[in-house]
Amino acid sequence: MSIHKSKLIPFISKEKIHSRVAAIGTELSNKFKNEIPILIGVLNGSFMFMADLLRALTIDCEMDFIKLHSYSGDQSTGTVRLIKDISADITGRHVILVEDIIDSGLTIKFIRDRLSKASPKSLSIVTLLLKPELAKLNFEVDIIGFEIPPDFVVGYGLDFDQKLRHLDSIFRLDL
Repeated sequence: MSIHKSKLIPFISKEKIHSRVAAIGTELSNKFKNEIPILIGVLNGSFMFMADLLRALTIDCEMDFIKLHSYSGDQSTGTVRLIKDISADITGRHVILVEDIIDSGLTIKFIRDRLSKASPKSLSIVTLLLKPELAKLNFEVDIIGFEIPPDFVVGYGLDFDQKLRHLDSIFRLDL
């Protein structure tokens, strides 16, 4: 399915995104200045945010990725399937989980529970976007880039049926 440009409504500009990512990088660099944390990105959506965040850090770090599936089109399937697990041993490590968006909270709960079983020294959650009206979480998200309404958004790694990830800003998709 091809999305016509008129269906894309500007939401968060690339300048606002890059400014916020830089601030998050500074915050993480200060928090972990005497540590070497491992950042774990949630594929596919977090890859742009993760890349920019890594470049914004002033500390040494490692990285890995986890891939899950929980969406079909613009709807959550209600279940989470693990597609690719991390390869790093995170036992006793400072782990920073990097997510593109927290919507219902189902995926982030699944990952948090899974990674916690490996006994990391600490587990911080960083998300670019949070939908507080939808997210049902029984834990805190450490760093939130932007709180947004429950609109469906694309761009900067976020997709609609694997399309529109390439956009350098975030757009509301008017379906």
